[in-house]
Amino acid sequence: MNSCILMAEIIKNPELRSTPDNQMEIANMVVQFAPPLGSRPGERSPTIEVVGWNTVATDMKENYKQGDRVTIEGRLQMNTIERDGYKEKRAQLIASHIYRMSTVDVPAAAPTATAAAQSSSSPSRSAATPAPRVEERPAFDAEDGDNIPF
Repeated sequence: MNSCILMAEIIKNPELRSTPDNQMEIANMVVQFAPPLGSRPGERSPTIEVVGWNTVATDMKENYKQGDRVTIEGRLQMNTIERDGYKEKRAQLIASHIYRMSTVDVPAAAPTATAAAQSSSSPSRSAATPAPRVEERPAFDAEDGDNIPF
């Protein structure tokens, strides 16, 4: 079975529709990946259409919108589309689960409101916390076979 997990940003809001007999709900949206390493500035990032069925479809429509960063779990499917006499293949991700990624990116050096409140409530605590000690390993010596790093 094919299984795929992708992290992406939603660039087109989810659209909800139902099957012709109104028995199942279907939602689709378009997501964009971060540009690949080594890409040129201004180069377009890859996109893929994500499709959800039934409860995943309603969850997509109710809880996600353009600009949200998500992790999507599902299976990859290839569709062939005929355009101007040429056959074109397009990938679709059939979602089984969608998870929201953190929307707040706080730098590690910036103090948070709770950290500031804790430091003001406990004055006996030192402002500077010493860095944890890192144990140094001896370098690998090719001549000495006893010092193999694994």
